Amino acid sequence: MIALQTKDLIKSFGPQKVINHLSFSVPEHSVFGFLGQNGAGKTTTMKMVLGLLKPDQGFIEIFGEKVKYGQTKTNRLVGYLPDVPEFYNYMTPKEYLQLCGEITGMNHKQITKRSKELLDLVGLPINRKRIGGFSRGMKQRLGIAQALLNEPKLLICDEPTSALDPVGRKEILDILSFVKEKTTVVFSTHILSDVERICDRIAILHQGSIAMEGGLEEIKEKHTQNQIQVEFKKAKDMETFLMSEKIASYKKNMEQKELGVIFSFKDIESGEQAVMSAFQDTNIIPTKFELLEPSLENMFLEVVQ
Repeated sequence: MIALQTKDLIKSFGPQKVINHLSFSVPEHSVFGFLGQNGAGKTTTMKMVLGLLKPDQGFIEIFGEKVKYGQTKTNRLVGYLPDVPEFYNYMTPKEYLQLCGEITGMNHKQITKRSKELLDLVGLPINRKRIGGFSRGMKQRLGIAQALLNEPKLLICDEPTSALDPVGRKEILDILSFVKEKTTVVFSTHILSDVERICDRIAILHQGSIAMEGGLEEIKEKHTQNQIQVEFKKAKDMETFLMSEKIASYKKNMEQKELGVIFSFKDIESGEQAVMSAFQDTNIIPTKFELLEPSLENMFLEVVQ
């Protein structure tokens, strides 16, 4: 089932068109990375999904229900973590979740049970420490607990790791990866390593439109580079290897580094056989022999530059 779908969205602020015929879909129980440079329109899209901004054109559906500007009917299905969550600093985490639960109509028993489960999940002990004394990472974890309180079918996180240190980022990503069994996760970011770590699918937003979308592994396969990287222990080994006649015809498409080379082939299988034959011919054993895969960074730069 499709958890979230946007179709032909357009949004302008004055003469500036921020979102330009934006269409993408998010399957249920996936972790969907919504990528783009700062200012690409990610937050604007999130606000339209939440019904906080009105599209100039197009529509949005959450589990088949259309989102309507100014109405919160579809938001009963959604949990939301903004990029900088705000709290009542004089409250404890338990008190804050109690307030949020009451606002959403949960009963006391439900709130108590879910609060304990979620504070355990995000690693925040139930104690009397006030939120005002929390670090940025602790506040992000509390924000996730709040967003998951009413068991949403769709969790939307806007730049959840952008201001965190490596430890804090890992903690947040581990939580998002864990909760996908019970909900669908959409998170916007410009941190590509976070996406490669936990996402099933991605969409790259550029100039208000989708420049690339699909399963992460599927996209990588389509952009597979016919390249092989070889590295050697000593410069003499590399020189001996490069003298082999087996690779003579491929050297024009070769990039040489200090102790290694990268071959580019039109036919990767014949190229691989030639390199292996050269090893056998010269009796050289490389320290590295690798078929290069496209990185998300390279693909991202390819579509936004």
